[in-house]
Amino acid sequence: MAFLAPAIVLLGALVVYPIFYTAIRSLFDARGSFNAGANYVDMFTQADTLGAILHNIIWVLVAPIVCTVLGLVFAVLSERVKWKTAFKLIVFMPMAISMLAAGVIFRSVFQENPKVGVANAIAVTVHDAFAPSSSYPGAQPRPNADIVKTDGAVRSKSAVQAGETVDFPLVAIQAGTFEKGDPVATKAPAAKATQITGTVWSDFVLGGGGTPNQLGDGKNSLIRVTVEALPAGSTKAAATALTDDHGRFTLSGLDPGTSYTVELPSSNFREPFNGVPWLGPQLINVVVILSYVWIWAGFCMVMVGSGLTAIDRSLLEAARTDGANEWQVFSRITVPQLAPVLVVILVTLIINVLKIFDLVYVIPPGTSKPAANVIAVQMWNVSFGGGNDQGLGSALSIFLLVLVLPAIILNVRRFRSQR
Repeated sequence: MAFLAPAIVLLGALVVYPIFYTAIRSLFDARGSFNAGANYVDMFTQADTLGAILHNIIWVLVAPIVCTVLGLVFAVLSERVKWKTAFKLIVFMPMAISMLAAGVIFRSVFQENPKVGVANAIAVTVHDAFAPSSSYPGAQPRPNADIVKTDGAVRSKSAVQAGETVDFPLVAIQAGTFEKGDPVATKAPAAKATQITGTVWSDFVLGGGGTPNQLGDGKNSLIRVTVEALPAGSTKAAATALTDDHGRFTLSGLDPGTSYTVELPSSNFREPFNGVPWLGPQLINVVVILSYVWIWAGFCMVMVGSGLTAIDRSLLEAARTDGANEWQVFSRITVPQLAPVLVVILVTLIINVLKIFDLVYVIPPGTSKPAANVIAVQMWNVSFGGGNDQGLGSALSIFLLVLVLPAIILNVRRFRSQR
């Protein structure tokens, strides 16, 4: 008793007393007035709390299973790779990082701005390799010009015949597109009988001035813009051209007796791909769970690895001798032999994810916090994060304890059965 007394006192002061006090506090409202079980009713009728419970269910169904499967795969692979010590070190290293620091790392990696977020920098690079961004995103026709923008493309308002000239004065060109000394737009040459010519330019003069819808005054040309001539009633181009360094184009080989619509396709004005909104409401749970898996997969690998050392290797060799392939050895002998270890890992992770807090509190930006909310974070918010309702927060704490208890009891029973 002399040896047990300090531990009993500490457990009573740090565990038992807070549990009983929290249970009693959950029966009072924010002002300290007794309200019986009203907090528990509110807990299951408020939309944000129900959302937190749903997200916890997603965590329990996804994170422990993914971590355990990856840990199993890594542990088996680590026995077959040459540099297994380095492999294990790399996989286990995230366990040395605090959850708070890991949250900061993942929030930085998955920022939507590709200049900051590594994930989107890679996504933008790959995307632009197959579908390059346009040079003039968002450009618009100059008001009162004889051109119009529909469905992202800029086209002539009226029909154009071969031998005529069509100009495209555009505005809303992004700042920084032009630099001092860039080529200026010049008038296109007169069109021949089977041609349509014209010029595409930025109808804006830095600092003001200039005549709208007219060339001159040092207005910059829009180079390498695709121009098409579409016969009336057709969506297939009869001729295509690119503007030169002075914004001029020539559409050749046209039928003099046919009317055409001259068009700058929407591909000229396509908005740049800025990456995937990883931290938005739709994907935020994926990012947060991924960060958890990144941290805890190493723990699972070590646990499974310790279980692998206890397996009777003669069983594996006997199976191979009898003609079993590696998948059959793995699925029918290795995994069943590891079942006790895998159950312990799953139960441990379920307890862990039920009370997950750090990652969910740090990673989501303000607009995505409701989409990633869990019970522990909701408990903090209503108690100390502005809600100032310790009664409801205490009720959430007791509810979380009730959810964790079955897993704890299962673990205790397993430990006793193995003595």
